[in-house]
Amino acid sequence: MERRDFLKTTAATVAGASLIACTGTGIGRAKGPQPYNINTKKQNRMKLSWFPYELKLAHTFTVASYSRTTTPDVQVEIEYDGFVGYGEASMPPYLGHTVESVCAFLQKVDLEQFADPFCIDDILAYVDSLSEGDAPAKAAIDIALHDLVGKLIGQPWFRIWGLDAAKAPSTSFTIGIDTPDVVRAKTLECAGKFNVLKVKVGLENDKEMIETIRSVTDTPLVVDANQGWKDRQQALDEIFWLKEMGIQMVEQPMAKERLDDIAWITEHSPLPIFADESIQRLRDIDHLKGAFHGINIKLMKCTGMHEAWKMYNYARTLGMKVMLGCMTETSCATTAAAMLSPVCDFADLDGNLLIANDRFEGMVVKEGKMVLPDRPGLGLIKL
Repeated sequence: MERRDFLKTTAATVAGASLIACTGTGIGRAKGPQPYNINTKKQNRMKLSWFPYELKLAHTFTVASYSRTTTPDVQVEIEYDGFVGYGEASMPPYLGHTVESVCAFLQKVDLEQFADPFCIDDILAYVDSLSEGDAPAKAAIDIALHDLVGKLIGQPWFRIWGLDAAKAPSTSFTIGIDTPDVVRAKTLECAGKFNVLKVKVGLENDKEMIETIRSVTDTPLVVDANQGWKDRQQALDEIFWLKEMGIQMVEQPMAKERLDDIAWITEHSPLPIFADESIQRLRDIDHLKGAFHGINIKLMKCTGMHEAWKMYNYARTLGMKVMLGCMTETSCATTAAAMLSPVCDFADLDGNLLIANDRFEGMVVKEGKMVLPDRPGLGLIKL
């Protein structure tokens, strides 16, 4: 192949980041890049489609403010010249979005005006401009677009970002608030499969929850108060007790409106304090500096992978820690988030493990550690 032809072919690998082929332990390793020729004269256009899909939870899920057995979801596809990118919008109740609102937003999106799917920044800027909110719907398009472009390039996104899949961390697995017997049974069921457990706290039975879990396992724990604690001194006292019980970090100790109280807790806390409900998008990070040690990035809140990458890099420049979280989701969205996981401090990407009707195989957990698929795009296999 002559040099000019080689440059034309490999131009497709420049999708806003350089391709760095790291040595990793990904599953389903691709047989080398098969780049898409972006110089084709075909006048292709992207076709956007979607349908509702209710996620059925394997167990009742309880946090400080509610319980549920299902999560509404919308599955999205973007088709382009025989390639299909998959995305999704997951909508747990506290986000305030519905299947109807997501579908109404998607109805407004015209991707056919874009001839080149590699123009990710322009496409997503247009999508974001259509409304002030609708983050899950925007995330669904973003995820599907990244999956599509990765397939056109012929590489998984961790490699497009220049990351090493072998550095993907362990993911925590969530134990929801419940009775001691149920908590004990759930812990015994999963303690041997995961290296970190995440415990939902924020009610009066916090210590009972932790002591119940500790009665059957010494697995490292992280906790999420989901804004449940009301008094900052009591919250700090509990955090000191949690440290004695082997807890590694705390998410969102108090209501997001009480930023001064959270900053006081962070200043005195023996454990890292991470923002969850307090952080949505890139623009929120500045005013959280000093109030939290780190941020929890969730694709359904930040509008997807494109902004998540920006949030990670900006948080690092401020000296903040970074965690990746998720909602209850299929392997589509959790795998999309997992692509960024090799450079993060904590990962809570168990959303696909909490549902009984996953549509995909993607990132898997082996001995508690996430293993990223080494197939193009998100590396999803449709079930």
